[in-house]
Amino acid sequence: MSKEMKVPTVGESITEVTVGQWFKKDGDQVQLDEILCELESDKATFEFPSEAAGILRIKAQEGDTVEIGGLICVIEDSEGAEKSAPAETSPAKETPAEAPAKKASGTGEIKEMIVPTVGESITEVTLANWIKKDGDFVTLDEIIAEVDSDKATFELPAEATGILRHVAKEGDVLEIGGMICKIEVTDAAPAKESAPAASSSTSEKTAAMNENYATGHASPAASKILAEKGIAPAAVSGSGKDGRITKEDAMSAQKPAAKPEVQAPKPVESAPAAPIVPGARNSRREKMSSLRKTVSRRLVAVKNETAMLTTFNEVNMKPIMDLRSKFKDQFKEKHGVGLGFMSFFTKAVCVALKEWPAVNAQIDGTEMVFNDFCDISIAVSAPKGLVVPVIRNAESMSFDQIEKEILRLAGKARDNKLSIEEMTGGTFTITNGGVFGSMMSTPIINAPQSAILGMHNIVERPIAENGQVVIRPMMYLALSYDHRIIDGRESVSFLVRVKQLLEDPTRLLFGV
Repeated sequence: MSKEMKVPTVGESITEVTVGQWFKKDGDQVQLDEILCELESDKATFEFPSEAAGILRIKAQEGDTVEIGGLICVIEDSEGAEKSAPAETSPAKETPAEAPAKKASGTGEIKEMIVPTVGESITEVTLANWIKKDGDFVTLDEIIAEVDSDKATFELPAEATGILRHVAKEGDVLEIGGMICKIEVTDAAPAKESAPAASSSTSEKTAAMNENYATGHASPAASKILAEKGIAPAAVSGSGKDGRITKEDAMSAQKPAAKPEVQAPKPVESAPAAPIVPGARNSRREKMSSLRKTVSRRLVAVKNETAMLTTFNEVNMKPIMDLRSKFKDQFKEKHGVGLGFMSFFTKAVCVALKEWPAVNAQIDGTEMVFNDFCDISIAVSAPKGLVVPVIRNAESMSFDQIEKEILRLAGKARDNKLSIEEMTGGTFTITNGGVFGSMMSTPIINAPQSAILGMHNIVERPIAENGQVVIRPMMYLALSYDHRIIDGRESVSFLVRVKQLLEDPTRLLFGV
């Protein structure tokens, strides 16, 4: 017996959908409620789950447009052939209770998974977290673990379908090419053993025949109404086809009366935790992460291998703050992103780097490499440590493009999703310690770059202006640079030019 799967009703005004992507291939074994493909309408994308378990036969290909109610695929009963075989081949018919659970057919192949190459300069990784347990059934490309390098965190997908066998443990340091796990390749997931009582098998079969995937599921319009009423779909009986909950069912549904609270039995009190004694001298040890060890090693190397020097200046932030206050609402309405300080600093730095190219250069052995582009690294504090994603060709970007790129990179940094390419190749770095309240600091150069600009907290201070003492929002700027390639005249002139552009931001618009 086969199950024909058709396009469900996904909205009152939607008459057709497009098959976006098939997650399963023709002939694959699929399980009940397993996602088969994506359907795209003119309003949204929907997942299309299997309404039965069996063999998938695809009828509509990717890109095909199918009307509501049109046939998409057929699920063939994988046990149908066995049930229809002649009785002579099976002398004794087994009852459900006696029939052993079917196991997945193994191919005998063992897939050994090794640590892949994740970057040219990365030689080892740390196994951070197993997402799948030892002995779990995994499918091809399913994420099974996370590994940490000294630059980022990577997801490790399964390279075959089968039973996972751990080789490495969480916290183990593995070299590139080292074995991390094995997969015992199988054709399908092993069936769970179940022996239902003979007395209830008839009623369960009857219920299964009367229910399918639509039973108890609400249409999009009904789901919205039920959500507004705070009613769970399980509490509503559907009157639509195959028991689907319609819009009318949702409108007439009433929130069930609250059940009287039943006082739960008091749990057995466990022994109270030892109280913290004032003056106690407790301590604990934590293993350094790969990222933290690499950051430590590189910072010490920079201090030892560069002639690092820092020069300071201060900036009156009132012109920028006034400009932001005047245009921030219109800017966000037009571009969909807020207008921050970082775009002003990035634009000012790019102009100054063009005028003082040594600040945008780096030393490579006995040569100096000068760049005619500005790849600006932005230091971001991520959950696992400091990361420095790069804004490519910032000199050619507008204010809104810079703000959007900063927002994108910062979001990926917080989620530990930055790639190696997004964190390498910068020519100059900006770091903002002011967000944490820092008033002044000497930032360390981000090697192999030759300079880094440090922003700090904005504080209202009295200053002399046109012979008068006035209160202005002031910020200290710090430029740390490698004196081997950048002379004092260039570093000071660069910082003065940045100060000039920030205190008169209209210069950024005209390039003067």
